[in-house]
Formats: sequence, C-alpha cells, structure tokens
Amino acid sequence: MAGRIPRTFIDDLITRVDIVDLIDNYVSLRKSGRNYTALCPFHNEKTPSFTVSSDKQFYYCFGCGAHGTAITFLMNYAHLNFPSHQNPHIRCQRQT
Repeated sequence: MAGRIPRTFIDDLITRVDIVDLIDNYVSLRKSGRNYTALCPFHNEKTPSFTVSSDKQFYYCFGCGAHGTAITFLMNYAHLNFPSHQNPHIRCQRQT
C-alpha cells in the first residue's frame, strides 16, 4: 500500500524512545513500585489511575482504558495522526 509506514520503522522508533521520559514531559509521573502513576491526561479524575511501565514500554489507564506505546500516547495526547508526529515531540532516547 503506497504511503504506508513499514512496521519495522515503527518498531524501531518505539525501541528508541523511553516511554517514561516521553510521558513525563507531558504528565507528572510518580514512581510506584516498578511502574509510574499519574492522573490520566485523557479523562478527569481525582485519584491516579494512569500507569506507565518502563519494563513493558506501555501505558494503561484503569479508569478509561486508554493504553498503548509512546507513539499512541503522542497521537492521543496531541490529537495527531501517525505521520504528523514524526517531529521534535519524539526527542527522548532511551539510554542503553
């Protein structure tokens, strides 16, 4: 399909970005055991239900069900489609 971004490119992009560093630029994360928690940026709440896993490089909200990778976080947070967010928003690289 013309214009389709190869899955290998997407997977490589996800491995280069640390989801905790990226989301912490937009939401104030707090360490909670092995994960990080925060108030969910996708719905109003008073008790944090938004969890970010550094190990799995994944986020999940137990309140609204929002979930995904660093890419889907940016897409949902900034209301972007995938090609639009290949820009400076993704500036945090994971240290190996």
